[in-house]
Amino acid sequence: MTHHPPPDPRPPAVSDDSPQTSEPASDPVAARRPPTATEVFHDHRELLFSLVYNMLGGIADTEDVLQETWLSWSTRYRAPHAPSIESPRAYLVRIAVNRALAHQAAVTRRRETYPGPWLPEPLVGSAPGAPVEDDVADVALRGESVSMALMVILQTLTPLERGVFVLHEVFGYPHTEIARIFDRTPAAIRQLAHRAREHVHARRPRFQPAAHVRQQVTERFMAAALGGDLDALLEILAPEVVMCTDGGGKARGSTGRHPVRGRDSVARLITAIAPTSGAGLDVAFRSVNGDPAVLLLAGDAPYAVLVLDLTPDGDRVRGIYAVANPDKLAHVD
Repeated sequence: MTHHPPPDPRPPAVSDDSPQTSEPASDPVAARRPPTATEVFHDHRELLFSLVYNMLGGIADTEDVLQETWLSWSTRYRAPHAPSIESPRAYLVRIAVNRALAHQAAVTRRRETYPGPWLPEPLVGSAPGAPVEDDVADVALRGESVSMALMVILQTLTPLERGVFVLHEVFGYPHTEIARIFDRTPAAIRQLAHRAREHVHARRPRFQPAAHVRQQVTERFMAAALGGDLDALLEILAPEVVMCTDGGGKARGSTGRHPVRGRDSVARLITAIAPTSGAGLDVAFRSVNGDPAVLLLAGDAPYAVLVLDLTPDGDRVRGIYAVANPDKLAHVD
C-alpha cells in the first residue's frame, strides 16, 4: 500500500533563492555556497511536521501551518541586508509553533460544530515490523509522534499548555528554550509544563505495554469483534472501557454522536454491528501514530482505522478509537 505524503509546501525545484551560475556543479566554490532557503527548510521539515501535527491533530491544518512557515521563512531568509540567522532550526520552530497556536482558534470553532466525537487524523504507516517507506508521512512516524489516545487527552489542554507539553515532554526542549519560543518567562513555562503534565498523567499512565503485546491484543480483539464472540469481548475489555467513533456525520454504520462507555454496553454494541458491518471488509494490520492498529478496507478504499488503548499491564482494552470519517482517511491509499 502506498501512503501519500501531505503536499510539500516547498517551492519548485528551481526558485529565485537558487544561485544562478554557469560554473559546473563540481566546482569547489559552488559546492561551498550557502544553503538556499529551500534546502534549509527541507532539512527541518520532518521536525516541523511532527511538532505541528502533534499540536493540532490534523494533516490539512498541519499543511497550512507549514505553508505559512515556509512563506515567512523564505521572505526573511532572502531579505537584503538582513542580519544572519544564528540558528535556522530555532527560528523555524518558533515560527511553526506560534503559527500553530494562531490556527488553534479556527480549529476549535470547527470542532464545536463537528457532528459526533472528534478524533485526530490518523497517520497510517507500514505494518509493525515491516520496512518503512521513505515518504513524508512515514518519515514523520519515524520521528516523534504521540499515540492516538494521548492526542485525545492533549486536546483537553489549553493551546499554550499543549504546545509546552509537546515541546518539552515529546521533543525534549528545555524550559528556557520554550520560554524564548513563546516569549514567556522560564518560570511561567515551568508552571504551564507542570500543569499540563499533571493533567495528562492523571488521565493516562506514564508506562504503556510493549508493542508486541499491543499487537497481540489487537489481533485478539479483531477476531472476537468480527466473529461476534460476546464472551471473548467481555474478557478482553476493561470494565471502564470507552469506545469513540469519529464518522464526521459521513460514515455509514456510525455508532452515534457520543462515546459508548462500560464493558457490557461496548461489547454488546460491537457484537451487534461488527459481524454485519465488517462483512466484505479486508483487515490489514498497520501502525497508526507509531502504535499497532487496524486498517479496514472496502476493496481498495480505506473504510476505517481502529486503534486500541490498553491498561498498563496490557491485559485489557480500556479505549477503542475508530476513525471512519472518509475525509480523515483521504490521505490513505
